[in-house]
Amino acid sequence: MRTHDEKIHILSEVAQTFEPPDSLKANTYLKDYHKVYKKSVKDPDAFWGGIATELQWMKPWKAVSEVKKPYHKWFVGGKVNITQNALDRHIATWRKNKVALIWLCENGEERIYSYHQLARAVNKMANGLKSIGVKKGDRVVIYMPITPEGIISMLACARIGAVHSVVFAGMGHHALRTRIEDSRAKVIITSDITYRRGKAIPLKPIVDEAIEDVTFIEKVIVHRRAIEKIELFNGRELDFYELFDAQSAECDAAVMDAEDPLFILYTSGTTGRPKGVVHVHGGYMVGTYYLAKAFFDLKDEDVYWSTSDIGWIVGHSYIVYSPLVSGATVVCREGAVDFPDPGAVWSVVERYGVTVMFTAPTAIRMFMKFGTKFTNKYNKKSLRILACAGEPLNPEAWRWTQKHICEDHGFVVDNFWQTEVAGPMIATFPCITARPGRAGVPVPGLKADIVDREGRPVEPGKGGLLIVREPVPYMLRTIYNDPKRYEKVWETIPGAYFTGDIAVRDEHGYISVLGRADDVMSVAGHRIGTAEVESAIVSHPSVAEAAVIGKPDAVKGEVIKAFVILRAGNEQSEALRASIVRHVRHELGPVATPAEVVFVDKLPKTRSGKIMRRVLRATELGLDIGDISTMED
Repeated sequence: MRTHDEKIHILSEVAQTFEPPDSLKANTYLKDYHKVYKKSVKDPDAFWGGIATELQWMKPWKAVSEVKKPYHKWFVGGKVNITQNALDRHIATWRKNKVALIWLCENGEERIYSYHQLARAVNKMANGLKSIGVKKGDRVVIYMPITPEGIISMLACARIGAVHSVVFAGMGHHALRTRIEDSRAKVIITSDITYRRGKAIPLKPIVDEAIEDVTFIEKVIVHRRAIEKIELFNGRELDFYELFDAQSAECDAAVMDAEDPLFILYTSGTTGRPKGVVHVHGGYMVGTYYLAKAFFDLKDEDVYWSTSDIGWIVGHSYIVYSPLVSGATVVCREGAVDFPDPGAVWSVVERYGVTVMFTAPTAIRMFMKFGTKFTNKYNKKSLRILACAGEPLNPEAWRWTQKHICEDHGFVVDNFWQTEVAGPMIATFPCITARPGRAGVPVPGLKADIVDREGRPVEPGKGGLLIVREPVPYMLRTIYNDPKRYEKVWETIPGAYFTGDIAVRDEHGYISVLGRADDVMSVAGHRIGTAEVESAIVSHPSVAEAAVIGKPDAVKGEVIKAFVILRAGNEQSEALRASIVRHVRHELGPVATPAEVVFVDKLPKTRSGKIMRRVLRATELGLDIGDISTMED
């Protein structure tokens, strides 16, 4: 937003609501959201302290919180190790032989680990890291696909108190090098290849290029998967399983202060060097564990699957750490969600009886593109909850998913969060009404608000800046090596954490996230969020996905240009283009009508699937976008 008196115009309304199935609502962990929320914000220390007592601590905390904004500590003086709760806590119970991890690869491979087997593997890798000199506080970069070895490496680092920095195994050598240099990693763990769309994609050459002339890297551990094993060179390269197999399966969890770093996860903004978001053992564990129960409703009998990757915060929080802390059975799969065909996802749901699933709106819109041919082929009745996050979930995509995937046996639940806040912040809980187009309500313990530039709350129905009034345990502690950059996010609205997003709250208290503040379009004096216009376009029966940008205009300031992907079976035509324009005009009125509609086969996206509108805008204006395609928002 440019000045404090400019308003975001909200043009759409929720046209339809959905109630959770009675069977779901009756058995959810969180039954009375409003009662719990009121208690949680009235006395946050009592709320979070009560949740923390459900977990194992090596030494109890002296105080639940110590807040001196922008800095905050949780479970002060407490000693803990997140792997103690993800592994040891379970193998001392009947869960010892429960399936912890089901790993699949698009090439047909499958491996299954019980909690006991996973704990042994983690201990062996932890001892392997110790044997090459990795100590508490050392940084280890993990550049691996979503494999058991990748997950085991993350847990092994945490086990001994090393700080892991996972880099998505799809980023190029430049992105990898900047993260290695910023973290000053001592060791890199990588794979020789990853599998995607039927191809073996080399990873080791990317690592070689990234660390050329980097002298502080002591060892490179290589998980060699290819039939023809690559040669290891120069004495600092080690084979993953040669190191692993030589170790004992006994390794005590390091005693960690609750505020000791667990991991650094780098996230790129639109400009500048990547920022290393730091999360810690204690508060991160407690917050993500609670939301695994309260939002994902994970129970002992559940089979849980997130289609994300360990390279993103979703993979950290809701593939690896919190599902294991919760004692769940976790499915993960290496490869594209639509390979070998768009039914691949639903084949997994049927085969393994997946009950709770987490995916991204971009995947949902891809499923929509191909219609019901592939969704109807498989039995999806096991699916109780399907959660979406990553960017706004268009109402039409929500309705399509509820009708064709969840039907009357499951429930679609939207949610909003970000790397900096490592779990849901705003969510549609399984116990409340779903309002498509609204991400939901603030999660217990989190005081969200929508304000103008002066920090004054705006009225319901008026757009503004989305902030968090007080820190929560699972928020970042700092930006690695750059505390001033961290402090800035608390300075836009003094005393509050600014998410960087614009949002609106309706009369029911539900919040819609309308897009990044930088993506707001100014059309004839009206400031409009991209998400609202994109949702209107996607509600056209021929459209699968859309992105819009503001294009400079001498008269209106900006006009809207839309980039549209059509659903399967639809052909591009001037008549269809005019139909889409009329549809948006009918849905949102003349101010939001696109001046241009172009049909495209794909949209530029971050590695985690978010649409990069800045790339579309830069291309439209003839600007240099540089290496922006490798970035993640």
